[in-house]
Amino acid sequence: MLNIILFGPPGAGKGTQSEKIIDQYKLTHIATGDLFRKHLGEGTDLGKLAQKYMDEGNLVPDEVVIGMVDEKIKETKANSSGYIFDGFPRTVPQAKALDTLLKEKGEKIAGMIALDVPEEELKKRIKERGKTSGRTDDQDEAKIENRIKVYQEETLPVANYYDGEGKLVKIHGVGSIDEIFGKISSEIDKLK
Repeated sequence: MLNIILFGPPGAGKGTQSEKIIDQYKLTHIATGDLFRKHLGEGTDLGKLAQKYMDEGNLVPDEVVIGMVDEKIKETKANSSGYIFDGFPRTVPQAKALDTLLKEKGEKIAGMIALDVPEEELKKRIKERGKTSGRTDDQDEAKIENRIKVYQEETLPVANYYDGEGKLVKIHGVGSIDEIFGKISSEIDKLK
């Protein structure tokens, strides 16, 4: 199985590129945002537990998030040639928990594909996306700055963790969608 993490700051193009990767490599997409919506919408035990933490204004603990990821893998393993993790893991403890979960299943992360985009380009892309997406947080300069800052302070250490594991591949994320996808594909082909 091919298991990869698609990584990068807000506005780097992860959503666009993950769709192309899924089509090309027939990977199952695991995005924690989607998992949360599913579990909350269906009122599952994990969803109720997550809702309890959110109602109290707290972050959902890693164990709950990992539980949702584990369930998704169990549901799809028979029909999957691998997974693309999108927006997860966000912290080093989540990365370690994911590695442990996969190891228990005889699997591992083959690599982390990190889209590297200069900050000014990110801001420009997010604002442009805000014009068409209707997302108000994509149009507010202060919120954009904060999202990039949170990424740099809290999420970027995950890339350092996988770099230490010899699994980090940086891709210059500026250019046409197809140019960037070509770079990503050549790196994924080396991981197979």
